[in-house]
Amino acid sequence: MKKKLLNNVFIGFDQKEAIAYHTFVQSLIDVSSVPLSITPLAENNLYGYDEKHSDGTNKFTYSRFLVPYLMGFEGLAIYFDGDMICLDDISKLTKNVDKNFAVKVVKHNYKTKQTKKYFGQKNENYPRKNWSSVVLWNCSHPQNKILTPDFINSKDGAFLHRFKWLDDKQIGEIDKKWNWLAVEYEDITDPKLIHYTLGTPCFNEYKNTSFSENWTKSFNRLKQGFDEN
Repeated sequence: MKKKLLNNVFIGFDQKEAIAYHTFVQSLIDVSSVPLSITPLAENNLYGYDEKHSDGTNKFTYSRFLVPYLMGFEGLAIYFDGDMICLDDISKLTKNVDKNFAVKVVKHNYKTKQTKKYFGQKNENYPRKNWSSVVLWNCSHPQNKILTPDFINSKDGAFLHRFKWLDDKQIGEIDKKWNWLAVEYEDITDPKLIHYTLGTPCFNEYKNTSFSENWTKSFNRLKQGFDEN
């Protein structure tokens, strides 16, 4: 198997939401047409990085920006938040990529419908909200080589999540269906990836909300083979 056929996938991991991570991985496996190299961005696994920020809403608020560094600043990789379900083959995201782009993202432009999200956390509006929740990284791009552990620890969330180390022309765009925000956006019949940004259906308050049936289907697939008696 040639290496170029692999899709390098990095997913945010927080033990408080571990079941969401594993359910998302199940959904990726179910729809992928090529082998996946999946890496959880777990805080205890990130060699060379000691988290200094204290304002993150989860354990991967800042570690997502390590992806180019973890890839040795070579090749393509896709980062996803852990609170998602994939419904289409992610290899479509890595085909015919314009290498002039340092990253490609879904360029959301919305105001949240809820002031609180999972665990009662504040849910505030800010520029480029959720742009960094799905990122196609061109790890070889010269502008991304600045993303060392020390650099990331020296910058605040506004700088990093708004991709301020890049010129806007270096930020490409992904179809919105690849980061469809449950509850925040209207229900559609053909999302490619659903993002439960307010809370996954593993939490009681979200178990019957928008697109919850898609999450439950992948969760049930994950449990196959276990004795539930």
